[in-house]
Amino acid sequence: MSLSPEQVRQVAQLARLQLNPEQVEPYARQLSNILEMVSRLSSAQTADVAPMAHPLEMTQRLRIDTVSEPNRRDDYQAIAPEVQDGLYLVPKVIE
Repeated sequence: MSLSPEQVRQVAQLARLQLNPEQVEPYARQLSNILEMVSRLSSAQTADVAPMAHPLEMTQRLRIDTVSEPNRRDDYQAIAPEVQDGLYLVPKVIE
């Protein structure tokens, strides 16, 4: 697929980009090259390829989720400006 300079100007306007007249032709060529590569990728045969989340066959080593620090909630709430029922009270900022 090839983009015309007019199409590049239109896309630039929609994207609120300001292009100099001398930039339009190179951008049209570069974008056309990108679209050509994408069209070649879409023609690849992928019917027998299984979807995968990661290209490497690896498993994530997970640690046991345990508490490693003491509970200091009361210490932090003691220095808070306002606390009610264990929650921090903050001023309303949206009307």
